[in-house]
Amino acid sequence: MKNRLKVQRAMLDLTQDDLAKKIGVSRQTINSIEKNRYVPSTVLALKLSLVFKIPINDFFSLEEND
Repeated sequence: MKNRLKVQRAMLDLTQDDLAKKIGVSRQTINSIEKNRYVPSTVLALKLSLVFKIPINDFFSLEEND
């Protein structure tokens, strides 16, 4: 899975810690998502969608091998 979370976060001028606090996870979780080491749950992806006010597909996409 490919993601644009880091780009979207930067556009809102949020640190990893800021975003983590907004959605109730640790900064390490945000870091792991950005580095593609962790695939977020549906609930977490929906929370991110609400924070960024964009559809989930705008920052997460499947790659050919997924």
